[in-house]
Amino acid sequence: MIRPATPADIPAIHTLIRELAEYEKALEEAKATPDQLHEALFGDHPAAYAHIAADDTTGETLGLALWFLNFSTWRGVHGIYLEDLYVRPTARGAGHGKALLTELARLCVERGYQRLEWSVLNWNAPSIAFYEALGARPQDEWTVYRLTDDALAELGAGPDRAAV
Repeated sequence: MIRPATPADIPAIHTLIRELAEYEKALEEAKATPDQLHEALFGDHPAAYAHIAADDTTGETLGLALWFLNFSTWRGVHGIYLEDLYVRPTARGAGHGKALLTELARLCVERGYQRLEWSVLNWNAPSIAFYEALGARPQDEWTVYRLTDDALAELGAGPDRAAV
């Protein structure tokens, strides 16, 4: 069963995010709190959305797709950027990941969005094979850049303090 997340799902979402961070060997970077997730997903101005894969019988949360809208200036329309897709190891191979991606693709088609994009770690061969089997293709000509922590603070302090 795939369904939109509700506020009651926040503890499970938080747990799944931490499980994903551990799988990606970056647990120390997973600093989001349940309160932050609640505000981002269900506050007055939601910045992100989530869908849950749940067991049809027990309702147990088995997977998560957390996403937000992006915008293509070239196409002139929104798309979905999938921030996190995670299915618990014990539930993998049962179609939950594909069902989550199918739901996001359905939303794109229904709403006129023209892209569904995400990033995957280069070493994550099982995920890469899964995505490519669905028809997704890597965008090898692009390199992701990121500013965080001290570098972000320094640049954000303005030209008088940035050492560029």
